[in-house]
Amino acid sequence: MHIALDVMGGDLGPRATVEGASLYIKESPEDHVVLVGDQEAIEQQLKSLPESDRTRLSIIHAPENIGMNESPTEAVRKKKNSSMVAGLRLHKEGKVAAFVSAGHTGAQMAGSLLTLGRIPGVKRPAIGSFLPSEKGMVYVIDVGANVDSKPIHLLQFAQMGDIFVREVFNSENPQIGLLSIGEEEKKGNELTIAAHQLLKEQIPNFYGNIEGRDILRGKTDIVVCDGYAGNIVLKMAESMMTVIMNSLKKSVGSNLVSNLGALLIKPAFRQLKNSFDYEEYGGVPLLGVDGISIICHGSSSGKAIYNALKVAKRMDSHNVNQLIGKRLSGGNE
Repeated sequence: MHIALDVMGGDLGPRATVEGASLYIKESPEDHVVLVGDQEAIEQQLKSLPESDRTRLSIIHAPENIGMNESPTEAVRKKKNSSMVAGLRLHKEGKVAAFVSAGHTGAQMAGSLLTLGRIPGVKRPAIGSFLPSEKGMVYVIDVGANVDSKPIHLLQFAQMGDIFVREVFNSENPQIGLLSIGEEEKKGNELTIAAHQLLKEQIPNFYGNIEGRDILRGKTDIVVCDGYAGNIVLKMAESMMTVIMNSLKKSVGSNLVSNLGALLIKPAFRQLKNSFDYEEYGGVPLLGVDGISIICHGSSSGKAIYNALKVAKRMDSHNVNQLIGKRLSGGNE
């Protein structure tokens, strides 16, 4: 399998992306990673790798980069030689089976839609994210690709998320919840009330409505919502770890007793931190586009990039897009 990697994307740039690619090919020697970006910067990072690794890495020179403050659609249309656009173009042309980037999320969503198009039957692509819960992890979809959605869109988000979680993360029968302001079927706004009926009729593993407090409790494995609410949930959850960690640090070290206690709870403390670690999941696909476009966190380390490449491979080997197309074809308008 050949995977294109946007080397210039992300806060840590070529150092982290090349490191991630190196980790990946060591585990998957049959695969090949195409490094897309500034050739000189990439070659500088490759110098530290053994020759055996470099034979499974190739370079596509793409000197332009899309900045985080640029308009997504405008940047994608104007910067044809950017690492983002060049990588997606390789995917469209069939030269690679997937594209991975930690760059401008908005540009990747716009570029993926403009370059790859939608899977037939998909109304709108969506992006999900994993959050920690009391029972493991919960997958929330949509978290920002669509701020205005219709009931049919939420139904399709549920269907696509169901296939993704089942196939890529081996969940046999994930429970799907619809985010609302109450568990009752008639609670919520017009969107959630109508969407509830669709999910109830067409999703066998639909749990029903859940409230915001139920997300981290792990009441369901998948949470469906529009991108406006989902993005607020995601940003809120991301800030929680910082607040929790800072509060614990202030408490630890205030006196001898708390220092001794800190030693005892250190393993649990580490486990808590790992449960909030996005690097373990690497990246998530923009579900619904006619290709594999994996979106990574902007501050992705080599470990995160490595895991994102693994997600891309599982998306391909488990035929996720084909399953989505089969399930959504002929859906309601």
